[in-house]
Amino acid sequence: MAKPSIDLIRALRNTAGKLERSSDYQWGHMGSCNCGFLAREVTKLNKHEIHERAMHRHGDWNEQLNDYCPTSGWPMDDLISELLKAGLSIDDLKHLERLSDPTILGHVPSGKKYLRHNHKADVVEYLAAWAGMLENEMAETIRLKEIMDLEETVHV
Repeated sequence: MAKPSIDLIRALRNTAGKLERSSDYQWGHMGSCNCGFLAREVTKLNKHEIHERAMHRHGDWNEQLNDYCPTSGWPMDDLISELLKAGLSIDDLKHLERLSDPTILGHVPSGKKYLRHNHKADVVEYLAAWAGMLENEMAETIRLKEIMDLEETVHV
């Protein structure tokens, strides 16, 4: 599961917002699909650059993730490495492409247990639920006493 961080939560929320406003969502395009939109936000590559990297090898996101090797030198593997450095896992990305993580689906406000993986509104809902879930995880790790101790240290 993804490692909660402010940057990752921001990336998920920004991706959801950009996807919601976008007219170029296309599940079959490596740079305009579920993972493609998140990759655009994390790496700052555009959809064409992501798609071009993906075309050096065969397969969709799932197949490319299965074949991922951090030392291969393949452009798509370098892109995947950037996503992993952002706190995501291979499984997170596979689930994103299919909107299939049961833990995230349990946080979808509409209560839907099944989202259509190639329907933009469902992807937006999944990303928002994921960001909310990670925010809750982060909030649970923050201890008020630690914050107060930190404030005292800063003010001394």
